[in-house]
Amino acid sequence: MNVIRVQASSPYEVRIGTSLLPLVGEQLRGLTAPCKVCLLTDDTVNALYAPTVENSLRQAGFQVHKYVIPHGEASKNGHVYLALLNFLADNGFSRTDMMAALGGGVVGDLCGFTAATFLRGIRYIQLPTTILAMVDSSVGGKTAIDLPAGKNLCGAFWQPALVLCSTDTADTLPADVFSDGMAEVIKYGMIRDRALFAHLLEKGLHFDREYVISRCVEIKRDIVEADEFDNGERQLLNFGHTVAHGIEKLSDYSIPHGRAVAMGMALMVKSCVKAGLFPASQAPSLMQVLEAFSLPADVPFSPAELAAAMINDKKRRGGEITLVLPRQIGLAVLQPTPIHACEGLLEGGYSA
Repeated sequence: MNVIRVQASSPYEVRIGTSLLPLVGEQLRGLTAPCKVCLLTDDTVNALYAPTVENSLRQAGFQVHKYVIPHGEASKNGHVYLALLNFLADNGFSRTDMMAALGGGVVGDLCGFTAATFLRGIRYIQLPTTILAMVDSSVGGKTAIDLPAGKNLCGAFWQPALVLCSTDTADTLPADVFSDGMAEVIKYGMIRDRALFAHLLEKGLHFDREYVISRCVEIKRDIVEADEFDNGERQLLNFGHTVAHGIEKLSDYSIPHGRAVAMGMALMVKSCVKAGLFPASQAPSLMQVLEAFSLPADVPFSPAELAAAMINDKKRRGGEITLVLPRQIGLAVLQPTPIHACEGLLEGGYSA
C-alpha cells in the first residue's frame, strides 16, 4: 500500500493499494473510536461494494446507516442534499459521528458538502471507486452540489479524514466511465509531469495503475498544499475544465465530465497552437493519447455558446476568468482573460 500524506488545514492520508475495501473498518478504527457512520453510495456501487464496506465497518464496531442515491450527475442537487441532511438529523447524528463516500465524484462531492454543513461540520472519509474520483475529486477538500445556473456553484472546502483508493474497483468500471477518469489523469501529465504523460502514451490501456494513481495524487497533493483555497496555483487543475463545465451545461449534463474535459483540453491546445503558445509538434501526442483511451477531441458547441456558458463559471472574478494555457507537455500557466475575449480565444481551436 502506498501512503501519501496531505498537509492541508486538516492533515490526512491517501492510502492506495488493492483490496482495501474489506479493511475499511480496521483502517477507520486507527483514526477514531466506533461511532455512527452514514455510508453514502449510489445504486450502481451499492450492489457491487456496499455489502463489503458495511460488513467491515460493523465488524470494527461502527453503526452503519446507509443512504443510496441514483447514480449520475443529476443526483448532485439541492433536493438530494436537503434529503440527506434530514436523514442525518432523523438518525440522531452528532458531531462525533462520520460520513463515508463510497462511489465516484458525484457521491464524493455530495458527501463532502453534506459533511461540511451538517452541524457546521462533521468528519467524513472518501472511498473512491472510479479512476476520476481516485486521482482528482476525492483529494483536496473541494465539495459541492450543482445549481440550475451551473456546475459546483454551491460548495465548501472541507478536507476528508482519510482517503482509501482500492485500485481493483476500477476492474468493474464500464468502459466509458473508465475513459472519463483517464481524462483527469491525462490532465496531470499535461500540466505538471511529462514523464507521466509519456507513460500513458507508451502503455495505453496497459499502464501501471498504482504508479499512475499515486503520481496523480502526489501532484494534486503538492498543488493543494501550496494553494488549498484555490486562489492561485490550484487553478492549474482546471486545465480543460472551464470549457468542460460549459460543455456539460450546454448538453444538460448528457456529456460526462471526463469526455467534456478531454474536449476542453484538446480545444485549448489547438487554440494555443494557433496563437503560437504551444508547440505544434506536440499537439498530435495529446490527440493520440486521447484516442488511446477512447476520449473525444471535437467540441459539439460553438465558441459563442461556450463563452456564454462560461459567464456563470464559479472561477470568474468580476469581468475576468482565469484560463489554464498549456505551453508544452508537462507545463501550463494561468492567464486571467476578460470574458469578452474568451470567444475569440476559443475560435482559434476550431478547424476552418
